[in-house]
Amino acid sequence: MVEERKTRALAICSVVAAALLWSSSYAVTKEVLADVGPLTIGAIRFTIAAVLLAIMARMRRNPAAPPDARQRRMIYLSGLLGITAYFVLENIGVELSTASDASLIVATYPLMTMLLELALLRTRMPLLRVSGVLLATLGAFLVVRNGAEVGGSARWFGDVLLLLGGLMWAGYNVLGKYAGRGQDAVNLTYHQTVAGAAGFLLASLLEVEDWRVPDASASVLLAYLAVACSVGGFLLYNYGLRRMTSSVAVNILNLVPVFGVLGAVVINNETVRLTQALGGMVIIAGVALGLIERRTVVEKAAVPEPSPVTERI
Repeated sequence: MVEERKTRALAICSVVAAALLWSSSYAVTKEVLADVGPLTIGAIRFTIAAVLLAIMARMRRNPAAPPDARQRRMIYLSGLLGITAYFVLENIGVELSTASDASLIVATYPLMTMLLELALLRTRMPLLRVSGVLLATLGAFLVVRNGAEVGGSARWFGDVLLLLGGLMWAGYNVLGKYAGRGQDAVNLTYHQTVAGAAGFLLASLLEVEDWRVPDASASVLLAYLAVACSVGGFLLYNYGLRRMTSSVAVNILNLVPVFGVLGAVVINNETVRLTQALGGMVIIAGVALGLIERRTVVEKAAVPEPSPVTERI
């Protein structure tokens, strides 16, 4: 019993740490955008991450069996969707909007995933979960509306791109249910990151005329994004998710907008307006409402848990 509690506590700490790392990426990316283009940031970040994951995959004593050709194609597609497409939209969205907007909007991403599962997989959505979706959508509208009033059309468009990024992430989660079968976290994350990095390298050619060597500060922040957010965050989350139910892990990830707003205030010196704060609280309330029903279903009906890579930051 003591060992079980210790394992659970370590798993919870791992997911909390992942949430903290992922929440900081918005404020850090906002700082790096002053010297490096949004597409180039993604190319550098995920190329470094792919190299590190390749080393980790090679150094394991008992490596997992590689995916077959069909599964590899699905994994690469999920990487392009969840890494290249998602982070292109995120980086450009953060550049036009604010880090605090991004941190609050990301709270709707688990709900977008549930909606996509409802549309494609006909997953049953209880009343409380539907109510949570609607409430969180209202919160996202308050955040976007605040951006339009305060920052003009550019900030509003950035918020819209961030919401579209959520749809890309939802698609990645649904595809990951099939692509990740039989693969461990390191092997799957490595293949997805390779595909995502390749997509970003091609996309970054659009910024070739603006390429320049980043200064020391930007280089350190890029290394942080690669090592801490791209490698450390995913591995910490997957470690914790293997040792707890997915509903508990997703609930912990609701700390992302809380950590993110604090980071935006501390790192970017941003001011959180009342409407924005209200939108964030409504989002969190909506997510919590949806999770109450989800937790009840898991406990009473013992719903099988998804693959560790089907949930995210």
